[in-house]
Amino acid sequence: MIASALLRWATEAVCPGARVAAVRPLRGGAAPWSVTFELAGRARTVVIRTADPACAADRKRCAGEAAALAIAYQHVPAPRLLAADLDGDQAGQLALVISELPGSSRIPRTPSSTRLRAVGAAAARLHRVEVRPGADLPLRERPIAKFDFAAGAAGEPVPALLDEAAAVLRDAPRPVGRTVLVHGDFWQGNTMWVGDSFAGLVDWDCAGAGLPGLDLGSLRLDATILYGLGAGDPVTEGWQTAAGRPARRVAYWDLLAALCTPVDMQAWMPAIHEEGRPELHVDTVRERRDAFVLEALKRMDLDRDGE
Repeated sequence: MIASALLRWATEAVCPGARVAAVRPLRGGAAPWSVTFELAGRARTVVIRTADPACAADRKRCAGEAAALAIAYQHVPAPRLLAADLDGDQAGQLALVISELPGSSRIPRTPSSTRLRAVGAAAARLHRVEVRPGADLPLRERPIAKFDFAAGAAGEPVPALLDEAAAVLRDAPRPVGRTVLVHGDFWQGNTMWVGDSFAGLVDWDCAGAGLPGLDLGSLRLDATILYGLGAGDPVTEGWQTAAGRPARRVAYWDLLAALCTPVDMQAWMPAIHEEGRPELHVDTVRERRDAFVLEALKRMDLDRDGE
């Protein structure tokens, strides 16, 4: 249940004098929250994201998300930051109030090349924004930096394929280039759609400064997990068309994205199922991830210099 202190703060921050007409959890019965205010016969719906002020990592993520949102909406469809309590002094917890985006994040069972190209193009538009790493937007060198799935798998045997991929990645030259704004957790469950039209990108708590391949590799892996090998190609096409140049070091970023997944893939299944793909079995997802790794390993010799 949402805390009354949080609601009072959000109301005063974005809609003083309004009454709270509706509160709806957006993720499994908990935060983030969709909150609708009513004032003078008019309704306004916002999203409230929260975190624990006692957790240093949460404080950093919350500040980073606020910083990313302050920039991102000017370049891609993204929520606007309406209010922030980055200390938790007023709301009783770390809290961001952001605008609500139209559409749905539900992932269709049938792949749409139009949709896959559109999400790649959206990533390319985001990657036009050059940013330097700093306190609020730290350097991101891998996707989903807030989770260390390798550490979480301590004691779990790592398949030989993933061991080989990790060794190849260690020996490969690191990509170089200008850092840009990266989302850091770019998968279709964090995108909003109206039909096949891209309506926005949400959940910016892994954002930072990094190289474009970080997001592109994540999207290519995501498309493969959801639809099978080859589904990442329209994503790349959309990115390259919008960027006006070829994507570089694709095999490197593909391997990195795959190595930032849980070994058995089980931890990702609830999110995949919740976003509209309950028919996908963990064995299918794991097999597709491994096939993606094999393809990337075959292409590593063709990997080019650059980002």
